[in-house]
Amino acid sequence: MRRIFCVGRNYADHAREMGRDPDREPPFFFTKFPDSVVPSGSTIAYPPGTANYHYEMELVIAMGAHRFKANTDNVLDAVYGYACGLDMTRRDLQLQAREQGRPWDLGKSFEESAVMGSIRPASAVPSLGTARISLEVNGTIRQTSSIGDMIWSTAEIISILSQYYPLGPGDLIFTGTPAGVGAVVPGDYLLGKIDSLPSVETKIGNQVG
Repeated sequence: MRRIFCVGRNYADHAREMGRDPDREPPFFFTKFPDSVVPSGSTIAYPPGTANYHYEMELVIAMGAHRFKANTDNVLDAVYGYACGLDMTRRDLQLQAREQGRPWDLGKSFEESAVMGSIRPASAVPSLGTARISLEVNGTIRQTSSIGDMIWSTAEIISILSQYYPLGPGDLIFTGTPAGVGAVVPGDYLLGKIDSLPSVETKIGNQVG
């Protein structure tokens, strides 16, 4: 793994629940530390500094070849595979930073904040255009949508991001979350699914410190 990029507000319904207009904003990106990734099945600690710890279920793109300033025609040929991912968020810190016009790092980039299912090679994945994406918390569905509801497609995301960074093997791209995000507490069990991909699961452990 090399770098982790994340797309902000890539589903219209989630943009609206976060108080934004999805029809007026181009895609934007933030990053996470590479060591924030933990494998599916891990128990992750409730992080310090927050009282509003949220899940965000996402499709993850794993790059397998180099692309720089690419158009959408050939970018999917550079994808190694796809995975289910959880972008865990200290929502109170993120919103505070947003209101003050500051970076989101404290809210988004911290230990165990990117839970990853196994990566399935792109050659083994049928079209994800209509794949269902969902998340359960303690057996109750909290998020459900279609990958086709993304504002920016996987090809568009890679192309746009490649205008600013030479992308290459080991780069991961979290593609945004549907509506239904919410808080979790120690003891909660999360199960995320996307059609044709290995699921992602985690349990929320005790608070750090």
